[in-house]
Amino acid sequence: MYEVTVEDSFAAGHYLRNYRGKCENPHGHNYKVRITLQGPELDQAGLLLDFKELKLVMKPVIERLDHRMINDVVPFTTLNPSAENLAKFFFDETNVNLKSSTSGRVSVKEVTIWETDTTTARYSE
Repeated sequence: MYEVTVEDSFAAGHYLRNYRGKCENPHGHNYKVRITLQGPELDQAGLLLDFKELKLVMKPVIERLDHRMINDVVPFTTLNPSAENLAKFFFDETNVNLKSSTSGRVSVKEVTIWETDTTTARYSE
């Protein structure tokens, strides 16, 4: 199985529902996102997916959240915008975008979200 990984970042605000502590209040983060893709075969150029193309696949997902209050963005209007839920959101949305651009040849292996330099959440299936 081949793998490629790309990182990107965005800034956004959020607050946690059903939480007691500082994070129940609106606050912001400079998030970092790492997405690792996987696939059993390379394309004719010997690539799983061009890094530039992966960044293009990630771009609409990041743009939905960048410089926004995440709690105002569907599905986070009802789903708590925790780092764990953001990781799954990026996993699912990136997979949808990849399915159309690679005809299912490439899929997301895992997503890691950094809320701070020292705190992460990861989602994989």
